Amino acid sequence: MKLLKKDLKGRSGEIGLKVDTLEDLWHLKYIIDPGDIVFALTKRKPESADDKIRPEKLEKVTVRLGVRTESTEFHKFADRLRILGVIVSGMDTGMYHTLNIEEGMNISIIKENWKNDQLERIREAEEASKRPSVIMAAIEEGDADIGLVRHYGIEPYSHIHQSSGKRENGLRSDFFKEISGQLAFVWNENAAVIICGPGFTKDDFMNVFRKEHPEIAAKTITEDSTMIGVSGFMEVLKKGSVDRIMSESRISRETSFMDQLLKEIATDGKAAYGQADVQKAVDYGAVETLLVTDEKIRKERETSGAGKEQTPTDTLMREVEKGQGKVIIMSTEFEPGRRLESFGGIAALLRYRIDSRSFRYQSIPDPSDIRRFPDSSDIRCFPNPCDIKIFRFL
Repeated sequence: MKLLKKDLKGRSGEIGLKVDTLEDLWHLKYIIDPGDIVFALTKRKPESADDKIRPEKLEKVTVRLGVRTESTEFHKFADRLRILGVIVSGMDTGMYHTLNIEEGMNISIIKENWKNDQLERIREAEEASKRPSVIMAAIEEGDADIGLVRHYGIEPYSHIHQSSGKRENGLRSDFFKEISGQLAFVWNENAAVIICGPGFTKDDFMNVFRKEHPEIAAKTITEDSTMIGVSGFMEVLKKGSVDRIMSESRISRETSFMDQLLKEIATDGKAAYGQADVQKAVDYGAVETLLVTDEKIRKERETSGAGKEQTPTDTLMREVEKGQGKVIIMSTEFEPGRRLESFGGIAALLRYRIDSRSFRYQSIPDPSDIRRFPDSSDIRCFPNPCDIKIFRFL
């Protein structure tokens, strides 16, 4: 993604973007809210009184339209983002139209209230365009899986199988050539390759790969995994191999956060999940890292209407950032995000463990007033020296 224009007054205004990749379309799904006005080139057949008489005479023309968004649909297998809404600028104002946004297109988005996470997504997508992509192949005897590392997860690309009969007839080299050919087909000069799998099959493959495609093999590393398929890819992600190639890889980072959350939950440790418990932790000032799914944010903003109002989750994110905490928005296209959805779509890693009992608190604007509270055991947190909170358990 490339930033073409940024004209904001406070939180309101227009941002122009160039869509470079499929991942950019996925980002836009969570950047564009209902009520936003989106401008793009599109094809449309002019509405005319003669339509019913001579429909064959009217052809679609390329025009630039502004559409007030009502809904968005990301079709990753069709490589497009569909934006449905009412035309507010251009021909046929007031009529419904669908913008089909594809790679290589320029769009402009006008919002009354740009959110922090939306601006961060644009920054992240811009930085990601400068980093190399990663292709993964998990190989064992007779079977191989190829996957593409995307921002929204690992996209399975192909499965290659060789029957035992062919292996017995000494056609193992054909199996390896098929894998190397498919890797070469999806590879680009900025991409890196990770070959993983159990045993020594991957090493035997690399001997063939270096001869067939030396330029790609030079950008290839191998890793051990106990299985192939998505499970094998996940093993490698947890080892940090992708991070070594793609610094701050989104999916590796999300996997790490989710593993940490599950560990804390299993030990009744420094974690909270679900809207109510996370809200309580935010009130304590105890949240170090807030984890929330992109779908939870999107659905709340859709329900709120035109995206002008702060949703409950928007408010939580703002409070965490004010308290020097981090906010991580996780993709539900990827396994860690789907697991977070099962916890209500929101959870938090805490600075310290909090008691599950009910409590009340009051704020002390003047720290000198702390003398009025002689029981020091009541003091649970100091998120801000000018706003000390005293919690009393009931």
